Formats: sequence, C-alpha cells, structure tokens
Amino acid sequence: MVWEATMENFLLWGFYILTFYAFLPGLVSRTFGFRVFKKGRAAHEIALTFDDGPDPEYTPQLLDLLKRYDAKGTFFVVGVHAERHPELLRRMHEEGHIIGIHNYVHKTNWLMRPGTVKKQIHRTADVIKKATGERPAFYRPPWGIVNLFDFSNLGYLQIILWSALFGDWRKRVGADRLLARMMKKLRPGEVLLLHDCGATLGADREAPANMLVALASFMEEATSRGFRFVHIEEMIELTDKSKATMHTLGWFKRLLIACWMGWERIFHVLFRIKPTGEDPVLHHRIIKYKGKTLHLSDGGTIANKDPVLELHFDNHKLFQIMMDSRSVMHIAIRLIREVEKELPRLAARIAGREEYAKIRGLYGISMINRGAEQFGFSVLELPPGLFDKMTRLYLGTLMKVLHPSGRKRVQKRGDKLSPRIIAMSMDRFRERFGAPQVNYPWPASQSFEEQTESLTIPH
Repeated sequence: MVWEATMENFLLWGFYILTFYAFLPGLVSRTFGFRVFKKGRAAHEIALTFDDGPDPEYTPQLLDLLKRYDAKGTFFVVGVHAERHPELLRRMHEEGHIIGIHNYVHKTNWLMRPGTVKKQIHRTADVIKKATGERPAFYRPPWGIVNLFDFSNLGYLQIILWSALFGDWRKRVGADRLLARMMKKLRPGEVLLLHDCGATLGADREAPANMLVALASFMEEATSRGFRFVHIEEMIELTDKSKATMHTLGWFKRLLIACWMGWERIFHVLFRIKPTGEDPVLHHRIIKYKGKTLHLSDGGTIANKDPVLELHFDNHKLFQIMMDSRSVMHIAIRLIREVEKELPRLAARIAGREEYAKIRGLYGISMINRGAEQFGFSVLELPPGLFDKMTRLYLGTLMKVLHPSGRKRVQKRGDKLSPRIIAMSMDRFRERFGAPQVNYPWPASQSFEEQTESLTIPH
C-alpha cells in the first residue's frame, strides 16, 4: 500500500511538472502567440520557411526555384545537417535568404533539459557563424514545441512558428493534394512551413520532391496574382509597420473599426453571403432583383424579379488597402488592379455550376469615381427615395469608419461620393471573363475590390 501511494504521488508530480514545463508553454505560445511570431500583417507578402535541411539533393533545387521567382526564404537548419554541408549555408546567405536554428539534432525540447536545449542552439549557431560569418537571430524548435524556459533562455533569438503547415513530410500526400492545401493559404501575411529534407524521424526521404513540384505551381500562381515572397525578417518589419500605423488612428477609431468588422461577419451569416474562396475580397449571393428594369450598355436588361449575383466587397480588405496606400490615387490604382485580376477568377468560380445557370447578371451598389465601365459594368443612377437616402448614409458612415481620414474625405468630396448601381449582363460577363484562367481543383478566389471607394451593400 505504501509503495502504491508513493508511485501514485510520483506520477502525479510528474504530471504537474510535465504540464507546467511543456504542455502549458506550448499551448500558450501556439494559441496566443506569446513571445513567438507566427503570422504577419502585409499587403502582398508571404513568408516561406523551410525546416530540417540542408539536404544535398533537394536544397539546391529549392534555392534554384526561389531564385527563379526572386523570392527570399527562411531556412531553419538542423545543426548536424548544416555541419556536413556548409557550402549550402554559404549559398543561402549569399542569395539573401535568412538562416535560423532548428536545434543541432531534430529532437523535441520537451525531452531535453533547459541546459541541453541551450547547448543544441549554441552549437548550431556556431556552425552557421562559421559558414556565413553571421550569427543567426531566429529559432524554431522542432515540431514548434517549446518548454517553460525557452521564453527566457534563448537570449537574442526570436522564436518563429508558423500560420500553416501541410504535411509535406509525407510522400503519400502527393504533389497535387499538397498544392491544393497550399492554395487555401494563398493570403498575405501567411508564414508557411515546408520541408527541404526528409531525413528526420517520421519523414519520408523522397517527400521533398513532391514539395518542390507543388511549390513551383504555387509560386507561379501567387506571382501572377501579385504576391511577393519575403524572408521572416522582412515579414516582421512589415507587421511592425502595420501595427504602428494602426495605433496612429486612436483608440476610439480602432474600436469603431473592430465593431464594424464584427458586424460584417454577422451580416454575412444572417444574409447567407458566400465568399468566393479562401481569404476572399469578394463575397456574393444570389437574389431576385427588385426595382425598375435596368437597361445596360450592351443592350441587355435586368428586370424586376430576375435572379442576379449580388456583389459584396470585403471591408477588411478595403481597410487594409486604405491603410497601406500613400494617397487616394494610390488606393484607386491598387483597387483597379485587383478588379482586373479578380473578375476572371469569379467567372471560373461560377462556371458550370447549376445554381448560377439562370443568373441574368452581376449587380451591386457602389460609391464610384472611375474605372467600372472599363471592365464592362454599366453605371446607373440610383432612383431617388428612401433607399437612396439610406444607402448614402450607410456608405458615408462606412467611409468615415474605414478610411484613415474618413470624415474629412467624406466632407471634402461628399458631392462625388454618391452611390450608383453597377451592373453587367451575364452574357457580357461570360464573353469578357468566362474563359477560366486558373486550372486547379480548388475554388478560384483572391483579390477583388472595386475602384476608388467602391463599397457594396445588400439590395
């Protein structure tokens, strides 16, 4: 009985120690981002990070791929591998990539004492310093697992985790499925975790071959959409700049924006407004148009009770563009570019789907200065009345909330910021944008804003 009680106490204390040493720090860091960096704020940038290398077969191929797209990556190297291939470290450094630490051997920090973890880090840092002449500033623990002392035991090192990983260490995932998973994270600010070596425990040695195939297609599509690949140091700088800009708005303005964004999410649920895909800037729903017949510039019409695709633009995306732009003209240019890229993707998204077969056209209500007609939209006056007044009030309030100098902007140009109907017949939409430009097995999406101050509301 005494032995049983002693063993029970021993196991209980072991559980307590393991919880506070390992489980809780890991949970806090992964869930709340405490003392770690795992996702950025950026307009068009994505951070590619690679673990477990370098590998003499796959890492050179990866470096060639990054060079082809003028991309910068972050390599978290395992010291024992790096020590065998200092020439690869030198090439990474010379080509502008960041090199971080991934322990000397690929072993979880939960199973090592704090002093052992520190030795692993210092030994790997010495390997990197010897090859490149610079000490690393970033650290990623294997499997992203930290212990209680990692937060204070790493000195100058910044812990880097990730916002998305894809199981690319398994060969059976395959390049196609891996690409489909990656495309769901084609969003600015993402920190993507991939592997350029399959020699670690639990990985398949040939798996990086699939990763390289998928990454090449991913980078090709991302580049065509205007994304840029940066190393983790630049992503952190962009994020810090974004946070600093946000704080210049004042607490009341930030509170208004947070409330408005929260209401928008509820609004989308209540009215069953669908996104076009992952991280969309365009949302839509099918409704029956209510109002007088719209006579469009191509000779088509949208009559009362005709089914239409009602467009809604993501106000969070619009706010990001406004915050990142230097002037109103810069906002306009960026929005028009987004429209040009997005409309073909919307066409690919709805092509061949039965629920869209009877749609007569696209419809929205926007504040427009310029640009809609060049994409085939007809711009029509909103009939005077209560709906016109409520629309004007709504969009004016939205501009005041979202634009950094929104109140001045609305007061200065109130005569020009008038709501208009934008509409396009489905025949014209298919004629101009109907040929799908993206041939992947996932929903086409990404980047759709209207031209200067184009904001949509439900009809």
